[in-house]
Amino acid sequence: MKDKIKVAVIGCGNIATSAHIPAYVSDPTAEIKYFCDIIPERAEAAVKNNGCGKAVVDYKDILDDPELDAVSVCTHNDMHSVISIDFMRHGKDVLCEKPAARVLSEAERMLAVSYETDRILSIGVCNRYSDAVNKIKDLISGGVLGEVYHVYASFRAYRSIPGLGGDFTTFAASGGGSLIDWGVHYLDLVEYVCGSPDPLTVSGEAFSKLGSPIKDYLFTHMWASQDYNVNGTYDVDDSVTGLIRTTGPVISFNGAWAENIKDGGTFIDFMGTKGGIHHDYCGGFTLYTQKDGMLLTTTPEFRMKEMHREEVLDFIRCVRAHERNRNDIAEAIKTSRIMQAVYDSSESHREITLA
Repeated sequence: MKDKIKVAVIGCGNIATSAHIPAYVSDPTAEIKYFCDIIPERAEAAVKNNGCGKAVVDYKDILDDPELDAVSVCTHNDMHSVISIDFMRHGKDVLCEKPAARVLSEAERMLAVSYETDRILSIGVCNRYSDAVNKIKDLISGGVLGEVYHVYASFRAYRSIPGLGGDFTTFAASGGGSLIDWGVHYLDLVEYVCGSPDPLTVSGEAFSKLGSPIKDYLFTHMWASQDYNVNGTYDVDDSVTGLIRTTGPVISFNGAWAENIKDGGTFIDFMGTKGGIHHDYCGGFTLYTQKDGMLLTTTPEFRMKEMHREEVLDFIRCVRAHERNRNDIAEAIKTSRIMQAVYDSSESHREITLA
């Protein structure tokens, strides 16, 4: 077995520098050999800031490196499937940031190639490595909530469209807006903790109401602000709502990058016959139960590890062992199917049947 797994980070933007790169650097069993970005200065800065690796501009230059074991794909959505498939076909394992791809057909191609080539393809749905999320999963599977019949997810913000006019708000680059950017995490989390129920029918509406015309949009803050382009494109959803019937609970949701309601909230409620859970997204949770004629409210306290770091470290472990993990493409693709159905339902204004 190799002393160190050699890795390339493809795309050196925010998610790479804040999550993937620090995790790889912290792992004594991993070594970053390449930092790749189409903006040379980003790759060069990553080399300088981390004291390792080589800066490259074109990922194709390193496809055939026999020393390279694995890659993190941290690019915009339009290149997820292209880059992931290229590296898998060249014998490398892949951790690809969420969403798996812009549209379902691209994600399905990634799934097929992963199993054709026997290469690991993990999708960056990091909530599967949250301590709070896994404790909720254990409570549900242990029957504490009884039958979980309804889950409600809220991922709503006031006015915070990211990088307005840039890749985030351009369908050709991202494949969608608030649903595919934020909703993917919430829907995947629900699927994960509820035992991966199969979606049966999906009904949804996606709205593009506030971000256009770009020059008139008033915002309180804007992450990915470096992409802000008043002359750019805005053709994605800034808010979305939907209802999903599954073989398990019914899932309903409201999401928004931008809406004219200030106190939207980011949380998930799990409603069961014996109890319920309110989960503050990226935080802890409150458990509501009853016992001996009493209604009980429990707010557990526990140490929370950094879920992005745990995700990357588990990916390295799986590369070494050549085994698939909890965010394998075969698991994550269910969320791609749901999101595609929401968009299809919105376009046709009718319910979509998946099974």
